[in-house]
Amino acid sequence: MSNPTPVHPITDGISRTQDGLTWFEAERLEGASGLRHGFFSRKGGVSHGIHGGLNVGFGSDDNNDRVAENRTRAAKVFDADPDQLTTVYQVHGIDVAVLDQPLSRENAPKADAMVTNRPCIMLGILTADCTPVLFHDPKAGVIGACHSGWRGSYGGISESTVTAMEKLGAARENIIAAVGPCIARDSYEVDAAFRDTILGGPEGNEDLFDASVRLGHYMFDLPEYVRRRTIATGVGAVELVARDTLAQEDLFYSYRRTTLRKEPDYGRQLSAIMLSEV
Repeated sequence: MSNPTPVHPITDGISRTQDGLTWFEAERLEGASGLRHGFFSRKGGVSHGIHGGLNVGFGSDDNNDRVAENRTRAAKVFDADPDQLTTVYQVHGIDVAVLDQPLSRENAPKADAMVTNRPCIMLGILTADCTPVLFHDPKAGVIGACHSGWRGSYGGISESTVTAMEKLGAARENIIAAVGPCIARDSYEVDAAFRDTILGGPEGNEDLFDASVRLGHYMFDLPEYVRRRTIATGVGAVELVARDTLAQEDLFYSYRRTTLRKEPDYGRQLSAIMLSEV
């Protein structure tokens, strides 16, 4: 008898390529009827230099025309127009925007998550080491996406997202969540004050820290922390697509890598989810 599929698996994701772009899909969401989703890499864009590739962040110092073209290319993968791609002004909080139509860049609210039950709204999260999380209730036809750095995860951004989805008719036990690529344990050094903050939160999580080579510093497992906090919401399944944004430079932008190299700026990659037109 074969072993059953874990409810909360850790995978490499399913690699997809189209028109030079590369993205990763969660196994638990792949093939879901009426759903498009993906954790995009930096491959396939038109940006140059330190932003080289598919930089979708208007908040970077990249040329805005190049960023707009990159966003257009990403939307095309979803058979969407660029004005269907909605991103919010992320502030490392736990506020959720409920959308009934796509929003322009000028109208984007300050929030770190979005939910909708409407088709053809491409919910996009921008990251460069923080953790994107995508949500889908296939029975209710509700989706969500959140930006979960350590602050947002500590504050409960996954819980806020699931609660907002419930208000649109979702049932948390039916929700499948996918935690995307972010900075991994071997790459993320933190200080003692950071460790004390996390250990003083809702869960202990002492096992998420290893001693670093630097005295008084630790290596922190951010993806597992976000995974645990998302599982704790009571959703039906959580998959972690485990890829290290700092270590895999050919695939991802990384704020920490830029900081270590003392580079002046960095790009942002896109994670997105969308309900198709019925």
